[in-house]
Amino acid sequence: MNGLSVDKQVARLTSEQKQQFADWGYISSLPVFDDSGADYLQLRFGELVDLLPSEIDISRVNNWHKANRWIYELCHTPVILDYVQDLLGPKFFHWGASFFCKYPGDKTEVPWHQDAQYWPLHPHKAVTVWLAFFDADETNGAMRVVRGSHHLGEVAHQEVQGEHFMLAQQVVASAIDPHDAVSLCLRAGQISLHDDAIIHGSLANRSDRMRAGLTLRYSATDSKCDLAVWPTFESYLARGVDQYQLNPVGKVPRDEGFPSRPQQQSSEFS
Repeated sequence: MNGLSVDKQVARLTSEQKQQFADWGYISSLPVFDDSGADYLQLRFGELVDLLPSEIDISRVNNWHKANRWIYELCHTPVILDYVQDLLGPKFFHWGASFFCKYPGDKTEVPWHQDAQYWPLHPHKAVTVWLAFFDADETNGAMRVVRGSHHLGEVAHQEVQGEHFMLAQQVVASAIDPHDAVSLCLRAGQISLHDDAIIHGSLANRSDRMRAGLTLRYSATDSKCDLAVWPTFESYLARGVDQYQLNPVGKVPRDEGFPSRPQQQSSEFS
């Protein structure tokens, strides 16, 4: 991709890293793009923000891959797909791309939650890639995970109130062992990978620096979405052959558009 040079340290996942994902539910600090590639990510981020009308919060819309050709191609970067393949196997599709951003001093928090409770996908065979556009650390609100919590199954959630929360529900406190909470600190251009059942969240940005990342969602081809619950769900084959053909296939965008609300269909974009 133009402007996005790959880090020379890129390598396939080791057996130890795969075992960590199985045991702990995440892998962090994987190299993808080098310093010049990270600079380009930040340039493009500014351009994407400028596309949006002032009333649209970039963190409150999703499915950028349906609206924007550059984001679509970013989600299909071979290096990223190699990492995902090492976890999901040779046949999987891409279905999500959302920004999670915290500007300097942003008080927004993402409460502890499990992604799987929001996704009517069965079986649950999903991997999320969190691509850092800017450095993420504990002072500017890096994502935190509860190590090994994906083994707990579906955990009870309760309502949470407050405008500073990005989600309306959070995992009940009794399900979380604070000693198992880990911050996934990333340099711009790096990624983390996490299981869809791991408990995770993030705190406010207490720094004067930007924190922004793009989440990329992938599932194995034998995973089916319940369209009665999620009628706008669409898949984009990323690797291999989809012999099951269980999900609607989305239209690949041609232009650099933007989503204007959550859960739009690809037919709404050119």
